[in-house]
Amino acid sequence: MAGQVLTEVSAVVSPERESDLVAAYRELVAGPLPDGLMRTELLSGQDGRWRIQTLWRDRAALDAMRTAPDGPAAPRLFRQVGAEPGLALFDVKAGFIAPVEPS
Repeated sequence: MAGQVLTEVSAVVSPERESDLVAAYRELVAGPLPDGLMRTELLSGQDGRWRIQTLWRDRAALDAMRTAPDGPAAPRLFRQVGAEPGLALFDVKAGFIAPVEPS
């Protein structure tokens, strides 16, 4: 887990644009993804608050994505639906993944 970075891009999205955000996110993750992207989720919360959390292999992978010609996708998705995004970065210091029971 050493070196992993979690980005969290969040914004308040108006109710009439929420389905546009979900559709744009699904389209985005169906296409080619940046090298080093390990996991991403689109999360909805209370009062129109939405988040895109993405786990990156390391800071170098995150930096490469940020300097790509298209730039970061998550802020762009929020802006497409008329929301102004905020960004937070977290260094992953410890984690746990629950084992999956065989079916």
